[in-house]
Amino acid sequence: MTVRLRPAMATLPTYIAGRKSPGAVVLASNESPYGLLPAVAATIDGLTAGVSRYPDMTSAALLETIAAYHGVAAEQVAVGAGSVEVVGQLAAAVVDSGDEVIFGWRAFEAYPIITTVVGGTAVKVPLRDEIHDLEAMIAAITPRTRLVLVCNPNNPTGTAVGDELTRFVDRVPDDVLVVIDEAYHHYADPALVPDATVAFRDRPNVVVTRTFSKAFALAGLRVGYCIGASDVVAAVRKTQVPFSVSGLAQQCAIAALGDEEEVRRRAAETVTERERVAAALRSTGYEIPLSQANFVWLPIGDEAMRFAEHCSADNVLVRPFAGEGVRVTIGLPEENDRFLTLAESWTPTSRRS
Repeated sequence: MTVRLRPAMATLPTYIAGRKSPGAVVLASNESPYGLLPAVAATIDGLTAGVSRYPDMTSAALLETIAAYHGVAAEQVAVGAGSVEVVGQLAAAVVDSGDEVIFGWRAFEAYPIITTVVGGTAVKVPLRDEIHDLEAMIAAITPRTRLVLVCNPNNPTGTAVGDELTRFVDRVPDDVLVVIDEAYHHYADPALVPDATVAFRDRPNVVVTRTFSKAFALAGLRVGYCIGASDVVAAVRKTQVPFSVSGLAQQCAIAALGDEEEVRRRAAETVTERERVAAALRSTGYEIPLSQANFVWLPIGDEAMRFAEHCSADNVLVRPFAGEGVRVTIGLPEENDRFLTLAESWTPTSRRS
């Protein structure tokens, strides 16, 4: 007799990570290309002996450091193994079987997976001009809605919503949790994209998630967090897998938060490169939406897989989404130049004789 699995497992999508290949230029996973922050590198050598022991399960020192960084109480912060786990913890805290989870689509591909795992029903609201259609998301809310996810800036399009986000939150029912996923916050223009940890600090039904995987260059150590009302955060902490954030990850995250000047310097370099890459692509004829993240989006539809294969043939790895487009992470200048050369040499099917 075979084990009875939940019927939802038959249709549960598998998360597809960016490809890796020895010696390749990897522009597929939205990682920082600059390596460890100096403060983290100086910290990490002395911590390896501790990995044979369980870490502090409460992550107390990290919670206090994050709270001080944002100017909130430690009771308003929860952590997890990357912001993707934290989003999963939030879903587990508020979504019951059959409850609805609303998010724009396409957005972060883990959202429908998380929704299915907790037994919820995914409500995918199509983007409009590659941007979240907030009006349509409001219209999609029903009495069964328990969670609304807003990836801002959005992955994989890089687009972001600004002041209209406040008007959106104002219209969401008070008993529906709004999660604003700010994984790419450091790459966004503060004049265009509000800092949700400040703008919605006093909203009891808004939680903001952040990660150490991008601008803080700790993708391999898996640390993320959320900031919200203390009662919601208390429930989120209960859903965390015990010891999911290692002691090494906790200490490195604390060190990274203390190296903010270097984080901002690196983010500014990435933004400069992003604008250079986007301008070069536009001059070649690509329609590139305005990105506020550390990547650009090529909405080339059915050509996506062929374009990725074209790049892969020259050992440059990008992230295709079949039938939709290609996401290209901003790497070092020389890596970006290799990609641009390939983009310029690409001939779409429609132009082939």
